[in-house]
Amino acid sequence: MAYYQNNGFGSQFPVVTRNLLIINVAVCLACFLFRNLVDYLALYHVFSPQFRIYQLVTYMFTHVTFDHLFFNMFALFMFGSTLENYWGTKRYLTYYMVTGIGAGLIQLLVMLLTHINAPTIGASGAVFGLLLAFGMLFPNTPLYFMFIPVPIKAKWMVLGYGLVELFFGVAGFSMDNVAHFAHLGGMLFGIILILYWRKKDANSGWSGGQSETFLDKLKKKFEQKPKSDAYKRPETDWEYNARRASEQKDIDRILDKIKFSGYDSLSEAEKKQLFNAGNK
Repeated sequence: MAYYQNNGFGSQFPVVTRNLLIINVAVCLACFLFRNLVDYLALYHVFSPQFRIYQLVTYMFTHVTFDHLFFNMFALFMFGSTLENYWGTKRYLTYYMVTGIGAGLIQLLVMLLTHINAPTIGASGAVFGLLLAFGMLFPNTPLYFMFIPVPIKAKWMVLGYGLVELFFGVAGFSMDNVAHFAHLGGMLFGIILILYWRKKDANSGWSGGQSETFLDKLKKKFEQKPKSDAYKRPETDWEYNARRASEQKDIDRILDKIKFSGYDSLSEAEKKQLFNAGNK
């Protein structure tokens, strides 16, 4: 398991990550109290009489051992908090669910192609999706293996994890009771979704989901617009300052909206207003 030292990407404990942690812990406790509950929540082979389509969602919230739950939730807390503060709640939740369900679909495909019939549980597929996203968005951030104080850049950590999962998956080490291809599935769906968002954001004139640090810098840029040329405008100093204060208030509102709900939550008019303000 790896972790990183927070270097200012956002120290808030955001709502989606918090609720995901609560749900996972609650389901784990429920599985301890009702032993047969896992039979309904785990992801089974498509030809199993126990298979249900909703299991593509429920399996990723199901854990039956403390260590499995702890390491997944530790990674969710460390990487998920940063990514949610970076993307906003809507995009982050979409990403988490897509990578988790995508991991389940890959695992079902592997079950069809192999003789693996054991049910799949755990948030690892979505967690590996989060690790992939962190490595792509913050590639040079130092990560540390637990108890080993040697930093490794996030991009190399992600690549290493991917190669290890591919090796164990292809080698067929099913006796380790780990769904390696589900992990790879989470990473695969993650990179597809991130590349899609980057293309979409580029087409809309935006450079992609930006971190709070970027928003702070952008906000500061707007606030530092020079006012020395006010005398050149066909308006009084008071009118100029009042208009700029009103424009700045609108920009602050738009930046706050991006911060908490993501760029996709903006209307076309707000996107245009932000774009025009940045080009003045």
